Amino acid sequence: MFIQLDVGWMNHPFPANSFKIASQAQLETLRSLGLQSVRCIPGKSDNWPQLFGRGRQAGRATFSNDASPEAQRSLSEGAGGSGSEHGRNAARKGLDVRQWRSRIAYFDARFEEIELVYEGLAQMLARGDQEARQPCEALIQECLAELLGEHELSIHLLSDAVGYGQNAHVVNVAVLSMLLGRSMGLTEVQLSELGLAALLHDAGKLAVGASHLHGLAVAQSLVSEEQRKRYQGHVGESVSIAMRLGLSAQVATAIAQHHEWADGSGFPLHLLEEDMDLMGQILALVDSYERLCNPGHAAVALQTPHEVLAQLFSSHKHRFAAPVLTAFIQMMGVFPPGSLVELSDGSQAMVMSVNVQKPLKPVVMLYQTQRPVEDALLLDLEQGTGLCIRRGLAPGQVPCEVLDYLSPRRHVCYYFERAAKLDMSKARS
Repeated sequence: MFIQLDVGWMNHPFPANSFKIASQAQLETLRSLGLQSVRCIPGKSDNWPQLFGRGRQAGRATFSNDASPEAQRSLSEGAGGSGSEHGRNAARKGLDVRQWRSRIAYFDARFEEIELVYEGLAQMLARGDQEARQPCEALIQECLAELLGEHELSIHLLSDAVGYGQNAHVVNVAVLSMLLGRSMGLTEVQLSELGLAALLHDAGKLAVGASHLHGLAVAQSLVSEEQRKRYQGHVGESVSIAMRLGLSAQVATAIAQHHEWADGSGFPLHLLEEDMDLMGQILALVDSYERLCNPGHAAVALQTPHEVLAQLFSSHKHRFAAPVLTAFIQMMGVFPPGSLVELSDGSQAMVMSVNVQKPLKPVVMLYQTQRPVEDALLLDLEQGTGLCIRRGLAPGQVPCEVLDYLSPRRHVCYYFERAAKLDMSKARS
């Protein structure tokens, strides 16, 4: 019998909330949970009426067929993908998946190109080369040329082929920081300074021998005290590099504050929110988000972007300036690209792209048993699909075959794309 558990995935020992009972041991474990009812999905079950009977009591759990037609469709079609699912989704007009993959390949290449440029810059900075300022500024101006203007932007999830190492972290932080700064109304000059600060915020790591260390490992005491002190020293060294290059005080200040937290628990100066500049607040938030998505340490658990955002808001919001955190959530959406989600019809999907102006209606890749992954259905939820996102999913709530199909990223990286020209007066209303 195939069942659906309507409880949190940490409230039971099974690897997923939806699965087929295959042994008496599983049944006994299920009975021991003390659940009042367990949903059965007839379309995925084998001889379930003969085995258990409609509404038959089994210990303290009632195995019953859901009486609601809508819920019945949701369970039988969404949880596993029946034949009716294929017919239902065939009527939906999906995006051209091959064209989409071609576009993402372009953004992958663009991200890797910036990574390569930054790698050369990092080597120049490590040598103390004073000529590094011009290529740093040129790189940020090139990104701003794509970013600025009265047009909508879409944020795309890149493929798992990109996103390894310190260089990817820096580029990711720079991209997201400038996007957030734009959404908060920073001027072109301020965006340029923010971009330079993001580009150089970890430049001092090599000088202090901390290029292999990551903030999450340090925060969770996964390194020695000597390594922790060395790691914290990279902030001052990064500021020194910015000053040697003759960059503005605003750039140096933002770099100095990228590990400060609004409640005073950051370092090196334990500043409070009112003591921090806006660009420092932006950099501190984006750096934290990026590190939680890409912890870079085997002892730190991977989380989906939705889980990271939920964690920042529920457990750590005291660490960040409220206007900056609010603006970040409004830009990325509650379900940023890379999030695993359940749609309103019960089907499972992964968020691939969000429009910054309409983040609650993203583009998602749908899991379907009837369709090969290379031809997966991409749905733009803004385009009259009648669907919305019901909830976010953790990897542990999703069956292995769904994870294999959707392939959530081990390294979450983003790039942006211009959309149609936007009437900014309407966007603000």
